[in-house]
Amino acid sequence: MNYINAILPSLIQGAQMTLSLFCWTLIISIPLGIIISLGLISHIKPLQLFLKFYVWIMRGTPLLLQLIFVFYGLPIIGVIFQRYDAALFAFILNYAAYFAEIFRGGFQAIPKGQYESAKVLRLTKMQTLRRIVIPQVVKIVIPSIGNEVINLVKDTSLVYVIGLGDLLRAGNVATARDVTLVPLVLVGIIYLAMTGIASYLLKKIENNYSKWK
Repeated sequence: MNYINAILPSLIQGAQMTLSLFCWTLIISIPLGIIISLGLISHIKPLQLFLKFYVWIMRGTPLLLQLIFVFYGLPIIGVIFQRYDAALFAFILNYAAYFAEIFRGGFQAIPKGQYESAKVLRLTKMQTLRRIVIPQVVKIVIPSIGNEVINLVKDTSLVYVIGLGDLLRAGNVATARDVTLVPLVLVGIIYLAMTGIASYLLKKIENNYSKWK
């Protein structure tokens, strides 16, 4: 117990880094994903082609490679990020692409008749999106969003590659120093707690939107 108390502060510090990266990625990439999805289903062909190319690159290459490219590759052309900013930038670009595809599917699942009905009711495009379309889309996409949120919790451990002190790195350092697996067991418990809380909150949101038939 004394050993656990001794290593817990460093694990908590690592968990704070993990949570910060997780929260900011979600806060920025979900709205960005919605905007990109609207571009993907727009009738502006050059925009649509550009966004399809972006989504293809982000989904077709490993997040680990994208992290390395942003932190070690972009400085070659004069674009330099601090370690945390590089990680956040890469995560946002990657997850926005996945969320865009999820929301694109959600938007395309809404029957065209609902858009026509909104037009008859003289709702503006923004009112149609906000009052009719988005609540239904949210209900449709929540299970897929939930999977990505759980993946995001675990993917944050990839930041070790650019030297950020996240939760897993803190556990690895303690394990190598003290030659024991106890830190990694604690790391696993903390990850399970975070994914459990995320799953609980997503279930609450899903229940809230279940009223939309």
